[in-house]
Amino acid sequence: MRRLSLSSRLALLFAACTAVVSLFAGVLFNRASEAHFIELDQQQLDGKLIGLRRALQAVQPGTGEARLADEMSRQADLSLRITGSDGQPWYDSSTHIPKELPQQPGLATLRQDGTDYRVLNAPLYPDKSDSPQLTLLLDITHHQHFLQRMQHLIWLTVGLSALATALLGAWAARSGLRPLRRMSAVARGISAQSLNARLPEGQMPPELAEMAHSFNAMLGRLDDSFQRLSAFSADIAHELRTPLSNLLTHTQVTLTRPRPIEDYREALHSNLEELQWMAQLVNDMLYLAKADHGLLMPKREALELADESDVLLEFFAPLAEDAGVTLSREGNAQIKGDRSMLRRALSNLLDNALRFTPAAGSVHLSIVDQPHAVQVSVENSGDGISAELLPRLFDRFYRADPARQEGSSEHAGLGLAITQSIVRAHGGEIHCESEAGWTRFVIELPKGK
Repeated sequence: MRRLSLSSRLALLFAACTAVVSLFAGVLFNRASEAHFIELDQQQLDGKLIGLRRALQAVQPGTGEARLADEMSRQADLSLRITGSDGQPWYDSSTHIPKELPQQPGLATLRQDGTDYRVLNAPLYPDKSDSPQLTLLLDITHHQHFLQRMQHLIWLTVGLSALATALLGAWAARSGLRPLRRMSAVARGISAQSLNARLPEGQMPPELAEMAHSFNAMLGRLDDSFQRLSAFSADIAHELRTPLSNLLTHTQVTLTRPRPIEDYREALHSNLEELQWMAQLVNDMLYLAKADHGLLMPKREALELADESDVLLEFFAPLAEDAGVTLSREGNAQIKGDRSMLRRALSNLLDNALRFTPAAGSVHLSIVDQPHAVQVSVENSGDGISAELLPRLFDRFYRADPARQEGSSEHAGLGLAITQSIVRAHGGEIHCESEAGWTRFVIELPKGK
């Protein structure tokens, strides 16, 4: 069974609410009208009863029927029956009075031969137990016709109001849901070539403005991710093109003519270096792919960051000495983490700092033990990095140095991306700060994670 649309559901809901409210109001009005007519009839019959009692008490012998006929002739829709204390009829003012009438005292309603009556039973002499009974009958057929017409009008009003509300509700719901249809149209038109489409947030009602903002933010993230993925694919091809071209060219030149065994050995060694670099590049890309899918599971062992840093500083000391760069460290903290992964992250930062530190410069590693986290920073002197480049430093294959060297294992552009993946696998964050004369990479690792 096909499900109803939201517009149809709202229209039916509006129609049902209107029908219920109209019906309730109509029933209340009908009951109020009926109660009002009963009250009027009661007042009229009570007034007539008082008049009849006075007339009958003052009647002269032999003139009773004439006096009653005169009294009843003043109101054509009113009839009278007088019965004795034994229940036998004494007098009927009309031949159309039903034979069987209610006997209980007070007001009652009777329907006979298509005619409706309001019947009032009362004693002629209230202070006498054997008093004759007066029964007044008021023809209320016109009242009942009015109430019947009112009921028909109520049902007609309920039906028409429900129909009108359904139509207006459908129109209002369709108009109100127009932004959703626009959102659906934008979603249908989204493809890899049209991720720049956006919803006009300013034209959305307040209830949908937040959704439109989230939808646009999602499109922005998708667009940014797609652009990065496209750039990543291009960078992979760019990085692999040079070593593959070198391998092909070198191998073709080597095979152009017979050569001594030493020439072949030298060619193989040269090709081996290129292949090793390509293998390292593929391994780094697989490492980042694991990080993207949450497959990096660091070990949790107690580490003294000062000891781990000193091991790395000792390893880089010869390179720093050759470059005329001073290495230093201060601070210490304990943390639970993966030794090999954290060493790789710090090694990437130190290697990056040494490459961009001029002669007679310095590289300083600082460890700060904070209440809820450990902060590790690697700072080096030298030319700063412009603010617009800082957000892209951790992109894969991105190089802030415009003098890009293709196919160089030292400048593959994956070191900072790997460092960020390692830090995030430990539940931390990394960012870069730079001004003229210095650059600092700051790692914040939470304790107990």
